[in-house]
Amino acid sequence: MYRREEKIIRTLVVSDIHGCYREFNALLRQADYVPDRDKLVLIGDYVDRGPNSKAIVEQVMSLHAEYGAVILKGNHDKMACDALLSDDEDKLDLHWMNNGGFYTLASYAGADADFVQQDLGWAEYIRIKHWIRQAYKQHLDFLSSLPLYHETEGHLFVHAGIDPALADWRTQKDYDFIWIREPFYKHPVTSTSKTVVFGHTSTFEFQDDPGIWFSPHGDKIGIDGGCAYGGQLNCLEIGEDGYKSYSVRLGESS
Repeated sequence: MYRREEKIIRTLVVSDIHGCYREFNALLRQADYVPDRDKLVLIGDYVDRGPNSKAIVEQVMSLHAEYGAVILKGNHDKMACDALLSDDEDKLDLHWMNNGGFYTLASYAGADADFVQQDLGWAEYIRIKHWIRQAYKQHLDFLSSLPLYHETEGHLFVHAGIDPALADWRTQKDYDFIWIREPFYKHPVTSTSKTVVFGHTSTFEFQDDPGIWFSPHGDKIGIDGGCAYGGQLNCLEIGEDGYKSYSVRLGESS
């Protein structure tokens, strides 16, 4: 069990790591993350699309257990669990694999991602899937149990967003916490006075660069820099003096 002996001075927020292990650790070094001083909030999508999902899942589990890092669920985390834990080996599996799941499968199996995507037969896929389910049950249990949001005095952290049409966003479907897009970011948030910090939708959707996006209305902050798509991994610092950002481009490790 973790124990904090210093006052929390900063909150550091990262989203959509997608197996980018080197970039994530370079980002933590750049932000000078000190677990006893900083609160780390990770807002989903640890697996798929990037090369080392297994190492990222192991690391975020450790960060949570040892330092109390907040670990939220993303849509890719749910897709992976739905496919790997289901015996309905058709629709769920194909949806996952077509959305970058083959990278996760390769990471856990120690295989080449191109081979998994192009040449792995269905029978061998099923064999590996059932092996992962047994050998890494703790990983799947962890990802399955993750919360959908986290609140502080001034901020609401969530993977995809909240439904602005609802008077009480807490009543929305679980699906929207990890999948919502346009209805959230195209309309002002009035159901909470807290600033919503979210990932899921790349900030390229809102601006010409992959940096952190601050809504002109002040109600939202988007931090997904699309690292797994060739962009960058962003970290939002929330401190006593306001906001600060850090970033690491895809391929950077120092």
